[in-house]
Amino acid sequence: MANITINGNNIVGRNITITNNKIIIDGKDVSPDSKTIDIKIEGDIENFEVDYCNKIEIIGNTKDIRTSSGDVDITGNVTGNINTSSGDVDIAGDVQGSINTSSGDVDCYNVSGNVKTNSGDIKTKKS
Repeated sequence: MANITINGNNIVGRNITITNNKIIIDGKDVSPDSKTIDIKIEGDIENFEVDYCNKIEIIGNTKDIRTSSGDVDITGNVTGNINTSSGDVDIAGDVQGSINTSSGDVDCYNVSGNVKTNSGDIKTKKS
């Protein structure tokens, strides 16, 4: 189980849904009063889906990430795909799938699939 921090508050749970600025963990609404949502996850996760947040930081490996809006920073490898409509993507590991952002920069190491941004720059990190 990953350790999840939302706006500085530690939360433990297995099922996380963030939709319409509502954060539901294991069936309980833990939404902050603030309109700005920053999420930090320490540990490996399978899938993460959020409609809006300011920033997602994952310290660990992940499979799939999907967000409508928000920057994505991953310190680890990605075995699936990353899709975001609006937000920068920064990965400190390799990606076995593809990365797609409609509006945002992509900065990563090796990507086995495709990398696409409609409005932004794509940069490859060097080892």
